[in-house]
Amino acid sequence: MATAVLDLDINNLPPEISGLTSYTNAFVLLRFNSRPIGKVLLGVKEGRLLLSENLPLLLKAVGPTLWLSQVHAFLEWNEREVPGFIPPLATVAVCTRNRTEDLKRCLEALLRLPDIGQEYLIVDNCPSTEETCHLVAAYPRMRYVREDRPGLNIARNRAITEAKHEIVAFTDDDATPDAGWLRALLANFSNPLVQCVTGLTMPLELETEAQETFERFTPFGRGFTRREYTGTSLNPLATGRIGAGANMAIRKSVCEEIGLFDEALDAGTPTHSGGDHDIFTRILIAGYTIVYEPSALSWHRHRKSMQELRTTLYGYGVGVYALLTRHLTQNREWGVFRIAFSWFWHSQLRLLLKALLHYPNAMPASLVIAELQGCLAGPRAYFKSRKRLRTQH
Repeated sequence: MATAVLDLDINNLPPEISGLTSYTNAFVLLRFNSRPIGKVLLGVKEGRLLLSENLPLLLKAVGPTLWLSQVHAFLEWNEREVPGFIPPLATVAVCTRNRTEDLKRCLEALLRLPDIGQEYLIVDNCPSTEETCHLVAAYPRMRYVREDRPGLNIARNRAITEAKHEIVAFTDDDATPDAGWLRALLANFSNPLVQCVTGLTMPLELETEAQETFERFTPFGRGFTRREYTGTSLNPLATGRIGAGANMAIRKSVCEEIGLFDEALDAGTPTHSGGDHDIFTRILIAGYTIVYEPSALSWHRHRKSMQELRTTLYGYGVGVYALLTRHLTQNREWGVFRIAFSWFWHSQLRLLLKALLHYPNAMPASLVIAELQGCLAGPRAYFKSRKRLRTQH
C-alpha cells in the first residue's frame, strides 16, 4: 500500500489524523513556525495516525533542530536576516517539455507565492505539440518563450538570457514550490560571495512502490540545517550534497565569469543529467559560496513506475560520469578518479551486495545495476553529446 504525505506544524499537532484507509504509512514533514525542521515515517493503523502515541518519535525526528528553532524564536533572531538588506528581484523560470498536467500544478503553486516583484518565465523546450503554449496563455502573469534546441541546460541558458532580473530561481515543471520558497531563497543573497542557493525538496506524493523507493534511497532533500559551501569546505567535484536543479537560484552575473550551463549535459541530451552539479562545481572552483537553505521548500512528484525509476537512476549514473569526464578532459581534474572510486566503494558496491544478499529493505538490485550501467555509459555519452552540439551550431 501507499504512504501518505503529511505537512504538520509541531506547535499545532492534532491528537490523530483519520481518513487514511488507503495507506499503511505516513511520511510526515514537521515544521516550527512554518519552517521545516524534520521528517519522520510513521505507521498508520486502521486508517488512523495516532500522533499522540507517536510523540517520542516526532520529537526524536526534530531533535536539536527544534531546540535551536525555539531559542531563535525566543531571542527573535534570524541568521538569514541582515539589517538593511533588500532582497533582489528575481525571475522564476520553469523549463518544461510536454508535461502540461505537471506544469499546470506548478503554475498554480507559483501564483500562490507572495508578490515581491518577481517575473515568471516559462521556457518550452523543443515541444512536440502546442499544448504548453496554450496552457501558459491562460496565465497572464506567465511569459512564454519557446526554445527549439533540445536540452534542459539549453533551456536554462535561454532562461538566463531572457530573465529581466539578476536572480534566476529555477523550479522543475514536476515540482510545486511552497508559499515561502522564493523569499527563503532570496534572503541568502545578502552576501555578495553567494552566487547560488538551493532548497529543500520533499516528495509531493508516495503513492507507488517506485515513488517510495526513490524517496528511501535517492531523496532530493539534503537535511534541515542551513549550510554554506565553499571550495575549501567541500571538494568542488563532490557537489551531490549541495542540492538539485529542481530547486535552485543563481545570480546571472556569475555566468559572465564562469560561463553558462554546459549544454552537453543534462536531460534532453545523451548525458541525461549532471548540468546542475556541473555549475555548482564551477561556482565553487571560482571561489564563491553556495548556500543550502531548508526553508526554501518545494514538493517534487517522483516517477510513478519502476521502469521510469530505472531509467531515472540509469540517467543519474550517466550524468555523474559524464560530468566527471568533462572536468577530466577540459580542466585536467585528476581528482575525478578518487570521486568515482569513493562513490562506487562506499555507496554503490554496498547497495549491490545488500541487494544480492537479500538484506531486509535493500535497494532492488535492478536499480543499482541500472545506475552502474549508466556510469559505464557516461564518458562516451559526454563525447557523443559534445559532437551533437557541434553539429547543431
